[in-house]
Amino acid sequence: MAAEEIRAPPAPPLYRGDGSQSAPPGECCSAPLRRRLPRSPLAAAMGVLPVPAGVRAILLDVEGTTTPIAFVQAQEDSGLDGAVPIPLESGSGDEELERVIRAVVDNVHWQMALDRKTTALKQLQGHMWRAAYATGLVKGEVFEDVVPAIRKWREAGMKVYIYSSGSVEAQKLLFGYSTEGDILELFDGHFDTKIGPKVESESYRRIAASIGCDTNNILFLTDVPREANAAEEADTHVAVVIRPGNAGLTDDEKSYYSLISSFTELFLPSST
Repeated sequence: MAAEEIRAPPAPPLYRGDGSQSAPPGECCSAPLRRRLPRSPLAAAMGVLPVPAGVRAILLDVEGTTTPIAFVQAQEDSGLDGAVPIPLESGSGDEELERVIRAVVDNVHWQMALDRKTTALKQLQGHMWRAAYATGLVKGEVFEDVVPAIRKWREAGMKVYIYSSGSVEAQKLLFGYSTEGDILELFDGHFDTKIGPKVESESYRRIAASIGCDTNNILFLTDVPREANAAEEADTHVAVVIRPGNAGLTDDEKSYYSLISSFTELFLPSST
């Protein structure tokens, strides 16, 4: 019987001192550097993820990252399957107004069923949330590890920002009327899709420019691999957050990305 062919395993990524990844031997070095956080075997055993010394700001997703996922443009959509068009007003009177209102409501229901991330829909939802929060009917649910961890980051000199597909108004309502009280003071700024889609790398460059730092000075925490990939393409450090109720990751995603299940797993060098 012929001897079984023995193949060498693929070369592991090489990490630089600042935590960035260079190309393995034999691969093209012109590809963009990845900014995943390297987890050493010892760190993994201790349940911690070291944050590169160059990181000065932490950018947080909301749904599935700080908040349980369960808590949470008509003309442009006209070509999509199931789209509900909103008619142009062609007259006056109660009957005409009722027809337009009914079409708007149906269109919003359609967009919500598809979990669309359009800015207009998020702004409308923000107005709806405002009424619910103001009357005390709703409080923003926040994972219990979030507030203590952010306080620790800020004590270490970190800036903390929010970047969500939900409008800035909705973000402020959630954290202003949260189960932990008004915690808006913990955040240095808020970004929504007005800065750009979360799955486009240019959005992260705009955020970096807005807060006055380089993209490689930012650590982005999200539960969505597509967002993590876009941030990486902008040379931003990333880690994917695993929370109850979040969408599952593929085996490739689990092996590729640095993963945390709690903010307490992040280890800041300045905290030593």
